[in-house]
Amino acid sequence: MKLAILALKNLTRNRLRSLLTILGVAAGMFLYASVQTMQHSLAVATESSAADTTLVVYRENRFCPATSRLPEHYLSTIENIPGVRQVIPIQIAVNNCGASLDVITFRGVPPETLKNYNPGINVIDGSYDDFVNQTDGALVGQHLAQRRGLSPGDKFEAVGVNVTVAGIISSDSPQDENVAYVHLPFLQQASKIGLGIVTQFNVKVESADQLQPIADQIDETFKADQQPTNTRPEKAFFAETAKQMIELIGFTRWLGLGAVFAVLGLVANSVLLIVRGRVKETAIFQTLGFSRLAIGLMVVIEGILLGLVGGLIGVIGAMAFFHFKSFTLGNEGLTLALTPSATVTLTGLGVAVALGLLASLYPAWKATSRPLVQSLNS
Repeated sequence: MKLAILALKNLTRNRLRSLLTILGVAAGMFLYASVQTMQHSLAVATESSAADTTLVVYRENRFCPATSRLPEHYLSTIENIPGVRQVIPIQIAVNNCGASLDVITFRGVPPETLKNYNPGINVIDGSYDDFVNQTDGALVGQHLAQRRGLSPGDKFEAVGVNVTVAGIISSDSPQDENVAYVHLPFLQQASKIGLGIVTQFNVKVESADQLQPIADQIDETFKADQQPTNTRPEKAFFAETAKQMIELIGFTRWLGLGAVFAVLGLVANSVLLIVRGRVKETAIFQTLGFSRLAIGLMVVIEGILLGLVGGLIGVIGAMAFFHFKSFTLGNEGLTLALTPSATVTLTGLGVAVALGLLASLYPAWKATSRPLVQSLNS
């Protein structure tokens, strides 16, 4: 503790240099935390688990929602397949089918069955009854509402669809917080698709081990129809369909790696300059009885403090940025919410401390390797 206090005093004696180093570390860790947030959000959206029991029935050889058209009467056939628990038809209208930062997605669903199919939806402002009773009513995800400044009662127009916000929702599924749910017949008419045509069916099965057998059975059932299907687990569907978005996020790994090396070099350079400027002072410490180990530890603690303070500013700044901005990435009608997480925050702080420790090892060795007499005569 005494060495830590002494290290802190040494840093505050060179306020400008310490401040510039901390700001540089904060910038690097902000970039690192931003990249990790994107990677973590993508992993949540695409990595399968034993709790996944949802299938997506899509038109075969189609990708953008505008090209996937399935007859709504497939619903009754899918419901009668053994192992199927719930089915909901969905019509999707999206303002941009390519990779984009600001995607507006309307999902047309039967309003009377939405709550039963997805009990995780929670209306945090407005009324679910208003949504059911209003033909043009919409339940807007809270991230979309925050980006667009929407409140219950507001009019909202996109993709040629005019709706009235009936409620703001939160959900266990990040997808739900970035879309607007509207009445299925309303969206079919507003998007000029026509009644009886939907984009996809979402199917819930009894257990995760039934996903592939039921998917194969659905596709086999409609194989000879005019509109054959391609059925995949929901997360596999996301991973296969949003390839542009996944490639874009994959590239950001290099940015994160660059940020790590930048922070490492910055802290190492700063601590090394501190050590070189304190050669005679270090010799006096040794003369007073400080061991070489104690002096080395003091230098290491200085590096850790620079990494920790800069990491705190950068990581917390990144988390606040994503929390208040509610950024989403969209591709092929699918949206990926870039949401901060405690895991990324703790990992970022751990990386900042580790980089501070690693960067200060060489300066600590330099501080203790010179002979005492040579240091005093410098």
